[in-house]
Amino acid sequence: MSIKLTRMELLNTRKRLRLARRGHKLLKDKRDELMRQFLMLVKDTQKRRGSVEKEMAEAYARFSGVRAFISKQELDEAFLCSNGRMELECTSKNMVGVEVPILKVSSPQQDVGYSLVTTPMELDNALMKFAEIVEKLVLLAENEKSTELLAVEIEKTRRRVNALEHILIPQLEDTARYIEMKLEEMERSNFCNLMRIKGLMEEAES
Repeated sequence: MSIKLTRMELLNTRKRLRLARRGHKLLKDKRDELMRQFLMLVKDTQKRRGSVEKEMAEAYARFSGVRAFISKQELDEAFLCSNGRMELECTSKNMVGVEVPILKVSSPQQDVGYSLVTTPMELDNALMKFAEIVEKLVLLAENEKSTELLAVEIEKTRRRVNALEHILIPQLEDTARYIEMKLEEMERSNFCNLMRIKGLMEEAES
C-alpha cells in the first residue's frame, strides 16, 4: 500500500498512533481487572467445590444408612410418590464488560408425597440434606460458568493487547518515522534547489 508523503498524512498517522496507545492502555487495564476477578472467582470456586464434595459425601452416607431400615422396592415407591419441585431463576450481571449469570434456586414447601408412617426418619434427613446441597450446587455452577466466561474474555483481550502492542503500534510508529524522514528529505532537496536557483540568478545578474 502506497503512503502519502504529506504533512496531513503525518498528522493523521500520529493521531491514529495516539488512539492506538490509549486503546492499548485501556485494554491492558481491562485485562488486569479481568485477571483479578478471575483469580478471586477461581479461589472461591475451589472453596465451594471442596465444601460441596464434603457435604455430598455426608448426604450419600446418610442415604446409605436408610437402606438399613427400608427395602429397595419401598424406597423406589417413596421416590415415585414424591412431588417436590425446585424452581431456578436465571438473571445476569455485568462484570468488567462480561455478562455473567446469577442463579437463584427456590424450593417451595410441598408435601413429600410418601407416607411418613411407613418410611424411616433417616430418609427425611437424607433428603433434607440433599435439598440443602442443591442450592450450593447451583451457586457452584454459577461460579464455574462465570469463571469460564471470564477466561474467554481474558484470552480475547490478551490477543487484542498483543495485536496493538506488537503489530499496529509498531506499524504506525514506522509509518510516522518514514513519512517524517521523507518530508525532511524533500525539504532539504527543495532548500538545495532554491539555493541553486538563487546562485544561478545571482550569476545571471552579475
